[in-house]
Amino acid sequence: MTDTAPVRPGEELDIAALAGYLRQKLPDVRDLEIEQFPNGHSNLVYRIRAGAEEYVLRRPPLGPVPPKAHDMAREFRVLDAVHPHFPEAPRVVLLCEDPSILGAPFFLMERRHGIVLRDAPPPEWAAIPDYARLASEAFIDCLVRLHAVNLAEPKVQALGRPDGFVERQVRGWAERWHGAKTEEMPAMDRVIAWLRQSLPPSLPATLVHNDFKLDNVMLSATADRVEAVLDWEMTTLGDPLADLGLTLCYWTWASRSVSDGAPLDPHPATPVITTGPGWYTRDEFVHRYALKTGRDVTHLGYHEVLGIFKLAVILQQIYFRFHRGQTRDERFRNFDARVRGLVRLAAEMTELLRRPQSNP
Repeated sequence: MTDTAPVRPGEELDIAALAGYLRQKLPDVRDLEIEQFPNGHSNLVYRIRAGAEEYVLRRPPLGPVPPKAHDMAREFRVLDAVHPHFPEAPRVVLLCEDPSILGAPFFLMERRHGIVLRDAPPPEWAAIPDYARLASEAFIDCLVRLHAVNLAEPKVQALGRPDGFVERQVRGWAERWHGAKTEEMPAMDRVIAWLRQSLPPSLPATLVHNDFKLDNVMLSATADRVEAVLDWEMTTLGDPLADLGLTLCYWTWASRSVSDGAPLDPHPATPVITTGPGWYTRDEFVHRYALKTGRDVTHLGYHEVLGIFKLAVILQQIYFRFHRGQTRDERFRNFDARVRGLVRLAAEMTELLRRPQSNP
């Protein structure tokens, strides 16, 4: 089995231009072999084999992109700053900001190997009876380590401005929504208004990955270790509950219910592997994080809504590119329905959080 595939039509790289550029920058670059990592929904990611060396190349999606989104230079700087203090962040190799080479800025980083979980556990975990518990704990503990990175390190300190972080998140993602929406959605307008009006006090700042989820990490063959954390383009400094809240958006909803007693629908945008036996429940997830960090999670509900809101905007931006014909990737055809499901979920949660007894 392999995690790469032939490059999708229309997303090919100019091999001659890339090879010529790399020969000037890296030693011993010979004929290049290029395949694509096909599972991402946003940036385009390729495996580059150059002789005995293997790299990962990341570049923005094709066509116009929202301002400040898909910033390859910034993601390169994030990884360069974080890797020495958090080894799960891959080592970067080089940055090219010249769009004449591949049509957009790109960077190369080391290739890491591991298991990326999506719909089902890998066959090699069949002999590990408690793989779900081990993977749950490895994943949570990795987030704990990420939030323990020392912000006093100069390069890390330069990654963001913690003051006003949550307010800026709401404002910025609302602007992205209005720039990408393809239909009017009053429920989303109500969610945005609630987020603006319900800002909680912030915890002391940490590094915030901003997209920490199971399919953005590589787990070991033994299920008990994270080999790599991927997709650092939105990383900044801010309230760690923003990370925890977004992460919970991708975790099981089995224990949640709405006012009429009916269970919430399964998550409309992500796989539900964590609903399987042995995985940490949401309560267990939060308890382990709070125990290991000592952080107050009183206002976590707000950050869960914020996370669902951000995820809805991300999927809407992807659908917008499909709607405009900027990508022909058929995986995105029904993302508008997923966005509507997420908005409905966020709106239901705001109703729950208006009730004093439902506060976490």
